[in-house]
Amino acid sequence: MAYQWVDCDRDFISQRYDRLADIIALFDWIFCIPPGLRRRAVECLTLRRGDCVLDVGCGSGRNFPFLRKAIGSTGRIYGVDLSARMLRKARELGDRHHWTNIHLTEDDVVNYVAPEPLDGVLFSFSYNTMPHHLTVLRRIWQQLRLGGRLVIVDSKLPGGLGGKILLPISLWMMRHTLLGNPYIRPWEHHAELVDNFQMEEFLFASYYVCRGVKPVESLPAVRAPSQRRQAHRDPRPTQLSPRWRGYKEPHDSLAGAIRLPRRHR
Repeated sequence: MAYQWVDCDRDFISQRYDRLADIIALFDWIFCIPPGLRRRAVECLTLRRGDCVLDVGCGSGRNFPFLRKAIGSTGRIYGVDLSARMLRKARELGDRHHWTNIHLTEDDVVNYVAPEPLDGVLFSFSYNTMPHHLTVLRRIWQQLRLGGRLVIVDSKLPGGLGGKILLPISLWMMRHTLLGNPYIRPWEHHAELVDNFQMEEFLFASYYVCRGVKPVESLPAVRAPSQRRQAHRDPRPTQLSPRWRGYKEPHDSLAGAIRLPRRHR
């Protein structure tokens, strides 16, 4: 049996998250998100006091406590989200803690322009909900400063039989809740952009955090896999260093700013 995913438009996604805003925290429990996963993702940004960071699809601000602790009162947190009710929750969170350095924007992130070069960019359980995720990645990548860090944290299907069994369940759950497309493989898009790519998996490979650095010698296009293997790699050990498997270039392509490799035949 073939399973398919049908992308939703902007208005549908916004309305869905408006309805979920008051109960969004429950999904950490429903989907068994490992405790400390968001904290770990923020740690991978290696932010310093005074840095500026963008939380893409920031929602109700679940990452803000960790981001604020990392950048202090002199840094800036920028958050962008489609859902007005989710952003209202995020503003209430900031107001309760008297955080005055959080700047929120209600819009499709593809239209977002940060007011300054970004030291870090975080996609936290948001990348797979964006039908135009590659276009979003291209736009945000252009706003990340050279040497800045890109981190993606999300869920994924484990490999092997377990993933095949979970696929129809995941599709049903996501269609009726958070709208995350389980067929998208963000770590592949991420790895082809950055230097020092690293990926950690959690809870039997059902969740991951991947991170990397924007090359200081960043070029308009990404190096081919064969060239990247010859480039300098981070000597620090990593929990997971996946082998490049390649993939077909999607319709929503990064061509022009980012070249994606075609599947090996």
